[in-house]
Formats: sequence, structure tokens, C-alpha cells
Amino acid sequence: MGLTKQYLRYVASAVFGLIGSQKGNIVFVTLRGEKGRYVAVPACEHVFIWDLRKGEKILILQGLKHEVTCLCPSPDGLHLAVGYEDGSIRIFSLLSGEGNVTFNGHKAAITSLKYDQLGGRLASGSKDTDIIVWDVINESGLYRLKGHKDAITQALFLREKNLLVTSGKDTMVKWWDLDTQHCFKTMVGHRTEVWGLVLVSEEKRLITGASDSELRAWDISYLQEIEDPEEPEPKKIKESSPGIQDSHEAEDGTLEMDETPEDRILTCRKAGSIMREGRDRVVNLAVDKTGRILACHGTDSVLEVFCILSKEEIQKKMDKKMKKAKKKAKLNSCNEEEEDLEVNVKMTLQDEIQRVANIKTSAKIKSFDLIHTPQGELKAVFLLQNNLLELYSLNASTPGPQPVRTNRITIGGHRSDVRTLSFSSDNIAILSAAADSIKIWNRSTLQCIRTMACEYALCSFFVPGDRQVVIGTKTGKLQLYDLASGNLLETIDAHDGALWSLSLSPDQRGFVTGGADKSVKFWDFELVKDENSTQKRLSVKQTRTLQLDEEVLCVTYSPNQKLLAVSLLDCTVKIFYVDTLKFFLSLYGHKLPVICMDISYDGALIATGSADRNVKIWGLDFGDCHKSLFAHDDSVMYLRFVPKSHLFFTAGKDRKIKQWDADKFEHIQTLEGHHQEIWCLAVSPSGDYVVSSSHDKSLRLWERTREPLILEEEKEMQREAEYEESVAKEDQPAVPGETQGDNYFTGKKTIETVKAAERIMEAIELYREETAKLREHKAICKAAGKEVPLPINPILMAYGNISPSAYVLEIFKGIKSSELEESLLVLPFSYVPDILRLFNEFIQQGSDIELLCRCLFFLLRIHFGQITSNQMLVPVIEKLKETTISKVSQVRDVIGFNMAGLDYLKRECEAKSEVMFFADATSHLEEKKRKRKKREKLILTVT
Repeated sequence: MGLTKQYLRYVASAVFGLIGSQKGNIVFVTLRGEKGRYVAVPACEHVFIWDLRKGEKILILQGLKHEVTCLCPSPDGLHLAVGYEDGSIRIFSLLSGEGNVTFNGHKAAITSLKYDQLGGRLASGSKDTDIIVWDVINESGLYRLKGHKDAITQALFLREKNLLVTSGKDTMVKWWDLDTQHCFKTMVGHRTEVWGLVLVSEEKRLITGASDSELRAWDISYLQEIEDPEEPEPKKIKESSPGIQDSHEAEDGTLEMDETPEDRILTCRKAGSIMREGRDRVVNLAVDKTGRILACHGTDSVLEVFCILSKEEIQKKMDKKMKKAKKKAKLNSCNEEEEDLEVNVKMTLQDEIQRVANIKTSAKIKSFDLIHTPQGELKAVFLLQNNLLELYSLNASTPGPQPVRTNRITIGGHRSDVRTLSFSSDNIAILSAAADSIKIWNRSTLQCIRTMACEYALCSFFVPGDRQVVIGTKTGKLQLYDLASGNLLETIDAHDGALWSLSLSPDQRGFVTGGADKSVKFWDFELVKDENSTQKRLSVKQTRTLQLDEEVLCVTYSPNQKLLAVSLLDCTVKIFYVDTLKFFLSLYGHKLPVICMDISYDGALIATGSADRNVKIWGLDFGDCHKSLFAHDDSVMYLRFVPKSHLFFTAGKDRKIKQWDADKFEHIQTLEGHHQEIWCLAVSPSGDYVVSSSHDKSLRLWERTREPLILEEEKEMQREAEYEESVAKEDQPAVPGETQGDNYFTGKKTIETVKAAERIMEAIELYREETAKLREHKAICKAAGKEVPLPINPILMAYGNISPSAYVLEIFKGIKSSELEESLLVLPFSYVPDILRLFNEFIQQGSDIELLCRCLFFLLRIHFGQITSNQMLVPVIEKLKETTISKVSQVRDVIGFNMAGLDYLKRECEAKSEVMFFADATSHLEEKKRKRKKREKLILTVT
């Protein structure tokens, strides 16, 4: 057997350099009993919890693979619902940081999440145009609401009534009756997409934001209130043919619809519009928990804050207006009656909803959240477009309030994309540079230890000794920085165009630069006298220039410093002798320019990566192309050899990092994690670490493990992953009685549900086999006239030597609650008769009644036709009917008794707490007195 080459696996180690991603929204969370101090922000596939006071990241809610698109904290503050780009929802505990509940029902990214008042239900809206209401406590879906024709933008539960209101990009606002799960009203008063909606004034008013500069207000009247005799009679509804909706033009020119009287639960009438200062679309529209402060922003950096007046405040305003009108009437000696004055004095929408202030942030706003402090101050936190968090406070009760910026989190990341990365020689420090700053990171703690302002950086390296760094900029300058002080030591105009590439010479005495001015320049390090001190400092001087015919994109030295490779804009790579600068080889074959290249540690190979998506491996002795590899689905942006090996990494615009073997021309592994184009990567001098940067603003660290990687196994795992993806993309299982596309079940077929169905099938097969064995064993014992030992199945033994039927129940209990229905849906009918017989046995035993009834009712619902037409199942169903009714009533009685007991205990606690409150107050007062006496004694002893 021939020797196989052993590779070691690289795994994702950490995500850093990211404060918050742009796709999701920022929310305040309650942690350790404190409100207004902690915020949750999406960070690629994770969620970061930031402490605004300290500016520290205190908790990471670990995601799996897909990017976070939506966040919503639960009303009790203990959980956080997180929506992902693939349509899944996970609920995390903020105490432990674990996500135990997963909901899979949507086919596209989650766009809206909202809890009801008690936190028992969660409504999710998605780009797939569906709304699903989930039962959080039972961890299952309740129902799917279909009706919108485009992505959902917002969904809100009403507090008092079992209604849901949703808005979408299809310009519609829909009202849903959750008792009957149907849409009873569609508001068509918008010409453009509805981007947000909020309920204010005790849910009597709806405010919507669309793609124009108006915020539209709608007055809501509920049916019970309309029928109340004390209220004025509503307008008479036009008679119309049954089933036909009449439409008419409203006063403002928008189209409205009149529902038939029997379908009406509430009426919506347009109350008016509030004009925003911004001219672009509403991006986010929100109201604080008190319902008093309304805020919205567009695609700019201004948040507009409005105050919604209470009934008492509106009445005061009305009284003032009436007084003024009466005075005016007296002055004009008019004899108008009070009723006429009341007609003239009207309260406008602008009087009820008043502009408070505008909060101007330092960059474009992506999302925001509001919270009211106990002191009556309004706090607004912003996630900005440039990877930044800002906190502003505003006292809305004072006249002419001015917003004050109280906190800002900036140190944890760059404001723009990182374009260059470098490792220090000891593998400890990482340099990252972007358009405005350079940051030095500690690799082990991932903390930023130094930030320095710079011009637009394109390339960089640590100077030997790791005390200085050299940066090449877009304007063609070389910038030399001292790391200890963080000062810019020197700026040199090196090239007339962009300085695209730097390469440190192997003897570490100098470096070479290549720029857009068609020249390659050689530089040496030197010590010069510092003007500000007596000591000498590091500087650089130019020694030689190599002029070329095309722009230089990349330069690199060979390890023996004899050759210099230069990549040009004409798609070729030219090799020159370093000492004489004479031409040696030309490597041509790429169809587009070579963006990146590297030479192996022994100088035998050069690998080039191009915008034509190919990587070519060349021999440096004759310039022959050993192999051309189709490496990425988009441009190859960066290429680096692992030190002391012929393995190399490539990074592409297709969001992937790939490792290759330059000797065997094999793809070793793919590192997936970034959600946008990858700009650059760096390999540590030891080869143990790889760091990469992307357009998603994140830096990712990858670590080499001791785990060997076998290529055949890797290929097999890749095939399995492809199969799992294809299973999820397959058509959903058909349900008898439902047309294709009208799937109102909340679940979605995933690889987990398929595996769960397979486990049920295996358990039923084992039950059948063991039952058949038991019958045979009894027959053998009867024939032999003595007991023969029955061999025990090893699977049953592993579960504690349980019976085959008990094993089936254990399998059902092991399926996640959120995947149960979908697992039963893909189950073939041939297994259902056995399951029904077993369910009858389990329910008679009185174990797990709730779970069994849920499975039973679902199976009866989807297989009703086949079950009722099967004569053999009729007695089974009859028995199930009897046992289920009796056992469910028993469970109901137990729950009722427990509820009554808890109510009694609650009343007892409330009665005791009143007494305890006063006892606590007196003990607190005594404690204060004792402390004061101690303090006085100390003062006396000191004096």
C-alpha cells in the first residue's frame, strides 16, 4: 500500500472586527435585571450582546451558518427570538446563551418577528410572503396566514383582541382574525410599499410609513364600540351584491374598500398625514413601550422623534383653543353660539402628534430601538451603516429638548472594509487596515490594542522586529508607523497612482513596491536622526526603479532573493533577476489580469490567481504551467502559500476560502463562513493560523487543528451536505384534500424531519420484529414444554432493557416539538395502523397524554380518508375514542385543580407581601441608622 499524504484540518476559531451587521435590527435586552444598558445586534450568523456602559461584548449567541436578519426580545426579557436568512427562527435564553428551540417553516429570509403581550405566541413574517404564528410554550406552529403578494415588512398583535395586523411590500395592510385564521380586512390606501406600521393611542390609531414623505394615520373603530348606543351611529354602508366589494375614492384620492356588514370586525378611516422632513422612504418606524414616543428614519442619518399626546393633554389643548376663540369672538363683538365655536375650533392630527426633535447620527442609520428610563428620559440606540453603535438620550418632557450622545462603540471594528491583513513574526499580533484606520489585534484575546488613523490602505507588512509597520495607500504613498506610540513616523510619495503591492525582501533589509504608475521601486531600511529627539528612528530610502509597459498589480520576491515576480495589467506575470533587473520569464495564459500570486518556500513553484477565476501553478525553473485549476465561482482575490509546504490558500469573491495541494493539484478543504466577498487573507509564519477579511465587515480567524483530514472522507461529507440541501429544496409532501401550493401547515421539510421520520419507521420495524420473535418464542416454549431464554435486542438493552412498545414511545418523545408534525407528514401510511394501536396502549397507561393526543389528531387529520375506509381500523378508532376522552378529562381535572391551588397560593402571597413591605421598610430604616452611627463614631475617633 502506497503512502498517503496527511493533511491537517483548519476550523473556524472566531469572528472579530465586527460591531454589528447591516441586515438585521438592533434591540435593547434586559440582562441581570438591568434595562437600557445592554443591546443585542446581529453579527453575521451570530448575535452579539454589547454592554453600552463599558463598551464590551459580554455574550455571543452562537449561530450555525446563515446570516441573522431579524431580532425580537420576549416581553419577559428572558429570551431573544432570532430570524435567519434561510427562514429558520431560533429562540435563545439570555441567561444561558443557548438556543434550544428552532422553528422551520419559512422558505426565505425572516423580515419581521413580534411576540404577543404575554410572550406565548410569536408571529413571523418572511420574504416568502407568508406569516406564521408559533406557539412558543409548546414549541410548535399554530397556523400559516397566506394573502400578501410580496415580502412582509411588519406584523403586530393587538393587546385586547385576538387580531393581527400585517404590512407588506405589496402596498397592502391586512387585518387577520386569529380565531378563524382569515383576513377580514385589507387596507388599500397606499400607492407604494408599506415599510412599517405601529399602533398608538390605546390601539385606536394605526400609523403607517410608506415610500413617500408621509406618515399616514388611521382611526380604528371596533364593532362593539360602534354598536354601543352611547356612541354616534356609524355611516350607513352602501348595499352591494353578496361577495362583491365596492370601492370608492376617499377624500385624499386613495382607494378604499367597504366590507359587507357581516364580515366587519372593525373599521379604519384615514385621520390624516404627518409630513416627515426626509424625502425618501421610511426604513424603520417604531414606538416605545409606553406608546407615547413615535420615531422613524429614512435612508439618511436623521431620526425624527414625535410625541403622541394623551387624552388629557388633548383636552387641555382644546380648552385653550376654545378660550382663545371666545376671547377673539368677544373682541370682534360676535354673537356666535358655543356650538358654532366648537365647530370652528377643531383639533388637527398635527396637534395630537407633535414633533419633538431630530437626532442626527454620525452616519446613515440602519436600525434603531427606543427605551424609556425610570427617570423619564428617552434612550435611542442606533446601529449605523459604518459598523458603529451610538446611544443618544433625550428628555422629551422639557420644552425644546436637545439630544445628547452618551455612548459610542467604535474600537471593536473598522468603519469600512479591511483591504489588507498581516501577521507579526511571532504569530501574536494581527494588523488590519481599511480606508481610514489601522488596527493592531491580539490574536489570542481578539482585542484591539492599537488604532491609528491612515489614508486608504491597500497593502501592509510588519517591519522586522515587529515595532513598526509599513502601509501602502491608494494615493501611492508609503506610511511608516511606530506601534509603541501609535504615531505616524513618515509619509513618502512612492508612486503617482495606487500602490497595489508590497513585498518584504527575504534578507529583511528592504522591500519592493509596485504601483499603478507602471513602475516597481526598491527600498532599503535606514536609521535617520529624529528631529524631535536625540535618538535615531527608522526610515526608508529608494535605491532602484524598474519601469514597465503596464500597470503593476502584484510583486513578490523569491525566497532566495534572486528573482522578482511582477504581475501586470496585460494578464501576464514577468519574472526578473533582482540583481541586474534583466528579464527572465513571462508567464502567460490567464484571460484576465493576475490579482494575486505567491512563491513557495523553496522557490520551485509560483501560484497565480486571476480575475478569470482560475489558479495556475507554474515551475520557476522553466516557466512551464504545471496545472490550471478552476478555483472559485468569482474572481480570485488573494493567494498565500502555507510556510514550509506546497499547500496554499485562495480567497475569492464567491465568499469561500479554499486550500489546495500544489504538488498533487488537489482541492483539500473549503472554509465557509463569510457572507460577502472576501478581500484578503494572511497566513501566520507558523502556518497555524489564517485570518481573512470580507465585505461583511468581519474578520475571521481559522486555526489548524491536530485532526487529520482524509480527502475521500471530505468528498463524502461534501456529497452528504449537497444531498441534505437538495432534500430541503424538494417539494413539500402532498396532503389529501389540499391543492398544490395551498400548504397551511406551519412546518417545512428539512433533513431533521426526514431523519426523525426514519427513526419512527425504524422503531416500528423493530417493534414488528420483536413482536414476531416473541410469538415464535412462545410457540417454541409451548412445543418444548419448558421456558427457553429469549435473546434481548441490543438496542432495547441500551435503553435499559425496555419493551419494544416503550422504545417506540421513547422515539416519539425524542423528536423535537417543532419538528413533530412534519415528521409525521412524511411518514408512509403503512406504519400508521401500528402507531394507532400502540397509541391506544400508551393512552390507557396514562403516560404523555398531551404528546400522544397531538400525534393522534394530526395523523387522523392527514390520513382521514384511508383510516375511515379501512375496516380493520374501526375497532381501534372506537377504543381510542373511549380512552382518549376519559384520559383527557382526567388530565383536565388535574390541571384545573392545580390552577385553583396556584390561585390560592398567589392570593396568600399577595396578602403576606403587604405585611412584608412594611417590615422591609422598617428594617431598611434601622440599617441606615446603624450605618450612620458607625460613620459618626469613625469621624470622632479620627478627630
